[in-house]
Amino acid sequence: MIKEPLEIDAWKMYSNVLGMDEAGRGPIAGPLVVAGVIFPKGYSNDLIDDSKKLSEKKREILFKQILNDAKYYQVLIVSEREIDQKNIYRATQEAMEKIANHSKADFVLSDAMPLPHCTISNESIIKGDQKSLSIAAASILAKVIRDHWMNHLDHLYPQYGFSKHKGYPTKKHIEALHTYGLLPCFRKSYRPVKEMEMIRLF
Repeated sequence: MIKEPLEIDAWKMYSNVLGMDEAGRGPIAGPLVVAGVIFPKGYSNDLIDDSKKLSEKKREILFKQILNDAKYYQVLIVSEREIDQKNIYRATQEAMEKIANHSKADFVLSDAMPLPHCTISNESIIKGDQKSLSIAAASILAKVIRDHWMNHLDHLYPQYGFSKHKGYPTKKHIEALHTYGLLPCFRKSYRPVKEMEMIRLF
């Protein structure tokens, strides 16, 4: 539950407040998922919270509620190749700016991400997913969609354990990487994968 969400004050000046967050900046495999949500002015939902604080079951239930209740939402999937080309920070930033600039928002809240090329008034909020209803909702959309993606990869490549670690560099994931080798879904610019690439070249 988010007590006194930032939207309460923002709605005094703006009608369409867009909150944005991402899932998947840290993993060495799988895409980055960036989401944005605008709720109707005055909207409240005591169950919405930072996606990391919620169980998978609660996230799935809230995912459907958010899609149903949101005035606007958008999700962008950023490929591993684009992450490698731009770096994860810039890939995240550009995706957020793209969502914001194509939305009907008049004010934008992002989770700890400055948006220098956003054409709309915006504010970067540290731990925004714990302070803003729309950022928290965006974090849920991004997390659920990315988890579904990783579960699909697990179905394709069960030996890697993607459904358990979701692409994060756990000990078992690194062991699987060394045992079974690289897949197209790995981020080549991330150190464990880059080291494997060096070994393969020599």
